Amino acid sequence: MLLCTSHLKNVTGFGFDRIEQQQIRKKHSQFDQRRCLRVVCTNSTAEGTTVLKEDGKSAKQARVLVLGGTGRVGGSTARALATTEPTVQIVLAGRNREKGEALAKELGEGAQFSQFDFEDADKLKSILSEVDLVVHAAGPFQRRTKCEVLEAALATKTAYIDVCDDQDFSILAKSYHQQAVDAGVPAITTAGIYPGVSNLMAAELIRLNLETSSESKPSRIRYSYYTAGTGGAGPTILATSFLLLGEEVVVYREGERLLLKAYSGVRDVDFSKGLGRKPTYLLNLPEVESTHSVLGVPSVSARFGTDPAIWNWGMSAVAQFAPEGFLKDKAKVDSFVQLVDPLVRALDGITGEKVSMRVDLDCTDGKKALGIYTHKKLSVAVGVCIAAFARAVLEGCTKPGVWYPEEDGGIRVEDREKLLERACKGTINYIMNKPPWMIEKDPKEIGFGLYLDL
Repeated sequence: MLLCTSHLKNVTGFGFDRIEQQQIRKKHSQFDQRRCLRVVCTNSTAEGTTVLKEDGKSAKQARVLVLGGTGRVGGSTARALATTEPTVQIVLAGRNREKGEALAKELGEGAQFSQFDFEDADKLKSILSEVDLVVHAAGPFQRRTKCEVLEAALATKTAYIDVCDDQDFSILAKSYHQQAVDAGVPAITTAGIYPGVSNLMAAELIRLNLETSSESKPSRIRYSYYTAGTGGAGPTILATSFLLLGEEVVVYREGERLLLKAYSGVRDVDFSKGLGRKPTYLLNLPEVESTHSVLGVPSVSARFGTDPAIWNWGMSAVAQFAPEGFLKDKAKVDSFVQLVDPLVRALDGITGEKVSMRVDLDCTDGKKALGIYTHKKLSVAVGVCIAAFARAVLEGCTKPGVWYPEEDGGIRVEDREKLLERACKGTINYIMNKPPWMIEKDPKEIGFGLYLDL
């Protein structure tokens, strides 16, 4: 294991006594901090960020900070990362010491917990200076007007990803792009399950269809999402849902940017085996803007639905009748969520945690293709997806700058397939680049690539 003198203040936590520290300090004093445990960030090439080899083996022992590590999303990320990259040292950061220390113990010797509030700028920079990558999973991101964690990452030259699902926050994060380029820091915003993996599915559908016909262009992308209850993700996803109901929904129709009412425009979507058809409703999600601007798709929309049906009715009613200003007040929404959380948890036990994403591509030549991702448990799937992004950044698949996942600088085109393969681990249904009729009508193959529509 390669160590740095700058990290020796933490060595006692890994079983070294003071004499051993002195020996290590003497032995490794010739090493610069950026040549040891940290990701080496340069503004000329992403190759400098490589910490893990492409075969998954460690080139050097990386340290990853999971901010929000005591929450459902952060905890799921830490578990997935510990499972897929057991050599990575994980630092869990959050406010709940009891939960944090319990999870660190569960993850094993390579994990530790640090209790702090990320709004403490000095403490944040201090801890970021000791890690290679920060995973910002401390949501919800709605109504935030600052990118404190990203700013600290740039100041300490620490690689960064967040699981933002808010359009305004993602646009704010993107405004730091040139600063990240100048600092040589790779960063990805909206690097979760949806948005995140869904964006890469859309990008791959477009790429694969352009390969078959250079004359065909993408004309429309539809994102459709389903989660049973809260998907076991707890109060954070519930708060996010209510906050999104207070926003007008951005959709693009033949290049025109439209603003529509939240949870309107219901559309029944077939999520294929394991789920079938479910109603979905318009929500204001950042992948709509990024898909239109980055991938050049003239028509884009995103919809979401849940179970039981009473939640869809309730969400629609809240969007229509909630007092003006209530859904824009994060403090009021948080208080309301704490009030209804016990009921939601009780129903979650009945509905389960299934999650599904369907991405539909329409092309100018009339061709259609889709991708579907379905997992039994959102609480597991979200961590697997975020860990896949984290591994990609550690492996040097991201250039310096702040990127959306579907941008070439975010995840290199040649690395998208590998990331999607990692993200779909444990799914009960994963389909890419199939025509809709193949999953909606359950055709039977009769041989030689021919199908019978029954």
